[in-house]
Amino acid sequence: MAQVDVLFEGYVGLPDDDDRVASTVSLIRDGHAIVVVDPGFVPRRSAILDPIRSLGLEPTDVTDVVFSHHHPDHTVNAALFPAAQIHDHWATYRNDVWTSRPAEGFRVSERVSLLATPGHTPQDVTTLAETEGGVVAFTHLWWNAEGPVEDPTAVDSGALHRGRARVLEIASLIVPGHGAPFVPGPSTAR
Repeated sequence: MAQVDVLFEGYVGLPDDDDRVASTVSLIRDGHAIVVVDPGFVPRRSAILDPIRSLGLEPTDVTDVVFSHHHPDHTVNAALFPAAQIHDHWATYRNDVWTSRPAEGFRVSERVSLLATPGHTPQDVTTLAETEGGVVAFTHLWWNAEGPVEDPTAVDSGALHRGRARVLEIASLIVPGHGAPFVPGPSTAR
C-alpha cells in the first residue's frame, strides 16, 4: 500500500501577517513511485527538502509531481525535482514531451490516481492514495479542516460542492490545500 507523509502544512495568513500563504506539500511512496503533491509556496525551500531527506530520499529520487491546480502557491517549487514528470488536469510532462490525457482515473502509480474535481479552478484535480488506513485525498476542495464552506475564490461553487461530495464518499483522510490533514466527519464542509 502507498505511504503518505506531509512534508509541510500550509496556511492562509498568519496571526502576525495576513499576506502570507503556503501550500500543504505532501509525499506519497508507492513501490518505485515517489510522488510530491503541490510543491508550492513555503517560507524557504528547506521546508520541503529537509523532510524529504529525513525520509532517506533526495530530490532526484522524486519520480512524479502532481499539481492540484496551476496557481503559483501550489507549483512554484516543482523545479526542485529535476528527474520528475509533472501531472496536471490534462497532461503529463517530461522534459520536452507533452502527453495529453484526461485527469479522471489516470494512474500515477498502482495505488495513486487522479480525480477531476473542478471548482476552485476549472482545472483542479484531487490525488488519491490507497493506504493501509484507507484512501487519502490531496485536494484543494478544502483550504483546511474548516473549509471554508464557500471558497471565496472558487470559479464554480456548484462544481466544488459536487467534488466535495465525491471525495467524501471515498476518502478516509483529507489533506487540504492550505492546512493539516483531517478526518472527514459530520461537520466537514460539503
